[in-house]
Amino acid sequence: MRRIVAYTITSLDGAVDDPTRAFPPDVDPERPHPPTFDDDLVELEARLIGRQDAVLLGRHMYDEWARYWPTSDEQPFADFINGVKKYVVTSTPLATQWGDAEALTGPLAEVVGGLRATDGGDIGVHGSIELVQSLLAEGLVDELHLAVAPVLDPEGRRLFEGLPGLQRLSLQSATPTSSGALWLVYRPAEPTG
Repeated sequence: MRRIVAYTITSLDGAVDDPTRAFPPDVDPERPHPPTFDDDLVELEARLIGRQDAVLLGRHMYDEWARYWPTSDEQPFADFINGVKKYVVTSTPLATQWGDAEALTGPLAEVVGGLRATDGGDIGVHGSIELVQSLLAEGLVDELHLAVAPVLDPEGRRLFEGLPGLQRLSLQSATPTSSGALWLVYRPAEPTG
């Protein structure tokens, strides 16, 4: 059975709307600057996407990324996202074709159940905050990866807003990076007796 693996970049206090606020690009290394998406994070991300042969995206993220990633040279993610099979959760047909993309409609649990039952590697969920929130709310995330920037950001949505109740997670790993960030990996906690 395939796994649903959600990945997001977040501030320490859970802001997820704009990853460039947490890890700004184009900083001058000769001057004091906020944290960058360092080489450790790039390597961890490369390992993560190396286990994925499909992604699940929300419609808004698909439309936004279909305009950005085909001309991007931000590696290793650009090659990955442009070449990978994309499943898009949507109620309307896709207006833009971007690589191997397929629209999926129906109740989320059924859509995810159908994908899990197919052969292949992990199915990644990148960005798509509303979709990740819905997947978390329905208990459909098998593994959660967080690239946590050492910043506090009072702006934007929080990843864990709107959960219907307490969810216990089990920490699988916590990797500090050279910029002071953390890469955290969680799985749903096993029910206790």
